[in-house]
Amino acid sequence: MSDYPGLAWLERFRTRANADPELAVIGGWFTTTFGLTFGDSRYALRVERGQIGEIVAAPRLDERVPFGFRAPVKVWHKFLSPTPPPLYHDFFAMLMRVPEFVLDGDSLAAMQNARALHRMMNIMREVGTPDAAIDA
Repeated sequence: MSDYPGLAWLERFRTRANADPELAVIGGWFTTTFGLTFGDSRYALRVERGQIGEIVAAPRLDERVPFGFRAPVKVWHKFLSPTPPPLYHDFFAMLMRVPEFVLDGDSLAAMQNARALHRMMNIMREVGTPDAAIDA
């Protein structure tokens, strides 16, 4: 579980996000690098005009990541589950009501891209859990 959800899962997420017609429309101004931290596993996703380019596993300190989302693996597992419990169905609900789900960094930059981020996080849920063996 140390690399949950794993690079293969993130690549499936990237493929699905980059093929999404809604994200293609709303993501035209969404260019940044943002972080995702699943427990101890950190990733940086480089996004150019709504398309996820490179996924950097365990980014170094010199990787500029203006903002990111961080939570324990169990929180991510609930979010990615087919029927998440209340408050785990949407990343905005988690930001407001799940203290372990944290927005790190520049919240203004994140909220300036809120619509595209929201769609990306919904696509992440559509990809589903990478491993059903995690205890919820």
